[in-house]
Amino acid sequence: MPDTHWPESLRGDYAIAGADYTVVQDMARYSAADHATWRLLAARQAALLPAHAARAYRDGLAALGAGDGVPDLAAARLADGWRLVAVPGLIPERAFFTHLAEKRFPVTVWIRRPAEIDYVVEPDIFHDFQGHVPLLTQPDFAAFLARYGAAGRDAPEAHLPMLARLYWHMVEFGLIAETGGLRAYGAGILSSAAETVHATTSTAPRRLHFDLARVLRSAYEIDQMQPTYFVIRDYAQLFQALDDLPRALDAALPTIPAGAADPSDKPF
Repeated sequence: MPDTHWPESLRGDYAIAGADYTVVQDMARYSAADHATWRLLAARQAALLPAHAARAYRDGLAALGAGDGVPDLAAARLADGWRLVAVPGLIPERAFFTHLAEKRFPVTVWIRRPAEIDYVVEPDIFHDFQGHVPLLTQPDFAAFLARYGAAGRDAPEAHLPMLARLYWHMVEFGLIAETGGLRAYGAGILSSAAETVHATTSTAPRRLHFDLARVLRSAYEIDQMQPTYFVIRDYAQLFQALDDLPRALDAALPTIPAGAADPSDKPF
């Protein structure tokens, strides 16, 4: 994701990356323990998905068929010309936006260690693939992400923190209202067992109807369960909201602290 909280040191091997930060995914590098870690993570999430995950996410994950071990990124079949590219880990904002604009989704190649099952500081391949890739089989969401990437690629530096908030709240931690109840589609939710339950059923967080201006103003924290979630009615709503993105970015309204209320809020 576009990162405004760049860690002091990164785990990936950036020395082997190309100018666009891509690397070759060497499937032979994954050990039996790596595949076992993947299966453990996937099985734990699978038990939660029927009650908590959006239908499009569940359908996309089923189509990808990646429950048996670390997936081969080249084998993924996605919507409308999208493909996956392997990267060593987090990459700079402009490179990330450029990949999205050109319908390439960057996926980290390393997988977390067993001691990191519940929380990993940097996104690994399980977060990137299991969390993000199923929705890239959904045409409206995939179209939104490409248009978002183009906006970020060409944006002035001052707009990047607000664009990071849009990604954080609506790509990493988005919720959708479906027949039968509230469901999660965000990657940060659906790659975490604890956040999956917290986001959809806990009474602790604030849940608001999606409003572009509110999202762009809403700060976030990366090392705790989210205190505020935004709810869309469908994925086309995200794509349509980008019509107003240039005006909303130029408005430069005051930032709302993470978890705080605002008079403009529309509770879900």
